Amino acid sequence: MKLVCAQSDLSSKLSLLSRIVPNNPTHPVLANVLLTAEESRLGLSVFDLSIGMQVWIPALVEETGTLTLPARLFSDIVSKLPSQEIQVETDELAVTLACGTGRYQMQGLSADEFPTLPILEEVAPLQVDTTVIADGLQATLFASSSDESKQILTGLHINASQEGLEMATTDGHRLAIAQFPEEIVSEAINVTVPARALRELERMLSRTGAKIEVRSDASQIVFELLSEQGIERLSCRLLDGQYPAYNQLVPRSFERQMTVSRQAFLSAVDRIAVLAARKNNIIRLRLDKASQNLFLAAEAPEFGSGEESVPAQISGDSIEIAFNVKYLSDGLKAMDSTDIQMELNSETMPAILSPISGQKMTYLIMPIQVRN
Repeated sequence: MKLVCAQSDLSSKLSLLSRIVPNNPTHPVLANVLLTAEESRLGLSVFDLSIGMQVWIPALVEETGTLTLPARLFSDIVSKLPSQEIQVETDELAVTLACGTGRYQMQGLSADEFPTLPILEEVAPLQVDTTVIADGLQATLFASSSDESKQILTGLHINASQEGLEMATTDGHRLAIAQFPEEIVSEAINVTVPARALRELERMLSRTGAKIEVRSDASQIVFELLSEQGIERLSCRLLDGQYPAYNQLVPRSFERQMTVSRQAFLSAVDRIAVLAARKNNIIRLRLDKASQNLFLAAEAPEFGSGEESVPAQISGDSIEIAFNVKYLSDGLKAMDSTDIQMELNSETMPAILSPISGQKMTYLIMPIQVRN
């Protein structure tokens, strides 16, 4: 293998790939990145047997070939090199990197030891615009669980059918749903994908404006993006188990409703959060119909207390209700609408936040019962 590529291209892709490389691999080659030099391009692949990624960068290839190198060491070296061309040359399993005044040698492993990434070529793809996937991930990923004992909740549920595309996450305390009724598909998909893998997909999407194809079978899902150099892939195992029937949790009618500026609400929440974080992360909301104001308050007895007010359009009786301040802030940050709507029934029942315009999103948040 002998090639020349840009340091900036190689460094950015290695930084992306290194996040997937396992810290304690079951086999040494899984800690490596697979280099595949082909005509006018260099492929880079990593795979931890659960999540795999393959990307490409342009390269001037004199000699084709394949080899694996320690991913994190390779990434660390390349990231420190000057933003110039890098010459990569192999001699059996030894690799020499030359860039500027620097010259580095590394020892690799044979590409034959590297496991093959799933492709699912025999499965008909679902074609989706990248902006749809990116918007759906932004609107839902934050509400997935990090508790591995509830593994199915650590994923994002994708339901694609003739009724459109729906993406949802829940951690048991909150629920985020993004709906795209215009994304009608002929082949239904009903799967739960690890949120960790989709966070990496989100980073891939930020680096390309290409279309995306989704292929899925009973155990795997593959996302494919067409770049200038070729098809880039992210594959991962699906989560086993039945995802909760989350739509049954959303109330169908409400006794109270509030419309408020999202940014004004979020800014007030973030200020109150400074005090809430000192005690128990609880924020109290009071929807006051008489004054048409939303009042926010938090108390930390050893430190102090704070209150904010935000103008709002309120219908229904006044009410006081308390939430986890982080959960409330997360939901407001995930929306991009100028105004948002909050619908609720009582201080013990879930509240629903949704944007007035733009992306169709439903965010359910459970209240916290506190003593007066």
